[in-house]
Amino acid sequence: MTHIDQDLLPELHRDIHDLVHAAESLTLSYEKCKNIGVKDHYSFEEEESFDSLSSKFARTSDIFTQKVLKTIFLLLRENPKSFIDKVNLAEKLEIISSADKLILIRDLRNEIVHEYISSELLRIYKEVLGQYSSLIDAIETTKKNVQERGWA
Repeated sequence: MTHIDQDLLPELHRDIHDLVHAAESLTLSYEKCKNIGVKDHYSFEEEESFDSLSSKFARTSDIFTQKVLKTIFLLLRENPKSFIDKVNLAEKLEIISSADKLILIRDLRNEIVHEYISSELLRIYKEVLGQYSSLIDAIETTKKNVQERGWA
C-alpha cells in the first residue's frame, strides 16, 4: 500500500460513514413519505416531509457520487472526466450495478436542486419515491465492492 493509499483510505472510510448516516436519514424520510403516499395536494406538514425527503435524496446522492466514487477512483488510479464516464467505469468495475440508474438519480438530483415551480414538485416527489430503491441499491453494491477490495 502506497503513502497515497494510506491517506485516501481514511478519507474513504469517512465518506462512507457520512454516506451511511445520510442513507439512514433518507430511509426514515422515505418511510414517512411512503406512508403519506402520492397525492394531488399535500397539507403543509406533508409537503414539509416531502421537501425533507427530496433534500435528503439530493444530499445522499451527492455524497455518493461526488465523494465516495471520487475517492474510489483515486484509489484505483482512474480519472474519468465526465459524470457519464464515471458511472460507466463504475459499472464496468462492478462498483455499481447500473450506470443508467445512476444517471437517472443524478438527473433527478439536479431537478430537485433547481426546481422552483410548485406544480413540478408533485412530480419530483413521486420520482424520488420511485428512485429511492435504486439509490440505496447502488450504495449497497458500492459498499460491498469496497469490502471485497479490502478497503473497509
